[in-house]
Amino acid sequence: MRSRASIWNYHLMLLPGILLLIAFSVVPMFGIVIAFQDFQPTLGIFHSEWVGWENFEYMFSLPDSRLILGNTLSIALMKIIAGLTVPFVFALLFHEVANIKFKRTIQTIVYLPHFMSWVILSGVLINLLSLDGIINQMIQWFGGDPIMFLQSNHWFRFVIVSSDVWKEFGFNTIIYIAALTSINTNLYEAAAIDGANRFQRLTNITIPGLMTTVILLATLSLGNVLNAGFEQILNLYNPIVYESGDIIDTYVYRSGLLEIQYGLATAVGLLKSVVSFVLIAASYGLAARFANYRIF
Repeated sequence: MRSRASIWNYHLMLLPGILLLIAFSVVPMFGIVIAFQDFQPTLGIFHSEWVGWENFEYMFSLPDSRLILGNTLSIALMKIIAGLTVPFVFALLFHEVANIKFKRTIQTIVYLPHFMSWVILSGVLINLLSLDGIINQMIQWFGGDPIMFLQSNHWFRFVIVSSDVWKEFGFNTIIYIAALTSINTNLYEAAAIDGANRFQRLTNITIPGLMTTVILLATLSLGNVLNAGFEQILNLYNPIVYESGDIIDTYVYRSGLLEIQYGLATAVGLLKSVVSFVLIAASYGLAARFANYRIF
């Protein structure tokens, strides 16, 4: 049984993290009152005019509100679907590779982008996808016309989703590989003795063994329906592609910091946070029900 002194040592160890959490996550929450004010920086929170729901009413009356919500949902859903599918397929292929040195090389290559910021990767993408970049040079070599990937509403979402998959699929594959290692190898041996080929072992043992993990990740990803990737889009988009690339987070950034509409920006951010909280709670409820996953 632990002594009282050792218990206090654990509390002291947690104290710096708790203080940081309070300073950067709890205290700033008092700023949501700005969503209900005509906030003026010179007057501060305590003296700015109280306008109630006016900022929310103005938000829903904006002609761009449906467009921004539609962009956010479509980009986020495409990222979720691609982010579940590509790592799943890659893990299945990776699991079949027998050469250890080759596997380690591939692991290093596909994991590396995850540890790089979008500031760096956006610079790489801008150079690759520019009119005189290597992608358009290859298109011209095959007789095609150059494409303005980052200035086209037709191509911009594809660039956003595919680059997000490129950055994250290697790291997300770790979850599936960990799930693959938990499958009983005796099942493969028994299937091989019964005459099952590699494809039959894949479809009857490997894929069913991963389905619980797929269901879990799919349900947990529902909480990210309104998170379309602020940092990525901010570094890649421009006014030409606002029609297809402007999302809630970038709109809040422009309204609050560039157009100095603090009340409107806070109202939009607060609404998104409330909806995201409900979605996260629902996703964890579904995960507990269908995948027996519980935090508490």
